[in-house]
Amino acid sequence: MKNPFLTFLMPMSTLMLGMLSALLLPAPWFGLSLTYRLMAIFHLSDIGQLYTLVFCLWFLLLGAVEYFIIRFIYLRFVKV
Repeated sequence: MKNPFLTFLMPMSTLMLGMLSALLLPAPWFGLSLTYRLMAIFHLSDIGQLYTLVFCLWFLLLGAVEYFIIRFIYLRFVKV
């Protein structure tokens, strides 16, 4: 990358796009049996801890996917 600011662009863009998509798209919901099984596997004390982890991972995953899609479109079709 030519500019050192561009190295900060990916994390900032990922977080911003993840926040926007978290507002628009619902996080995945597990059934009760899977929820209790995941709580037992990860040794969590309540469902709130599990869904905090799920929301954080969902937030980052959607942000990263959206960043790479927008970056691909920009580099492929917009940038000259």
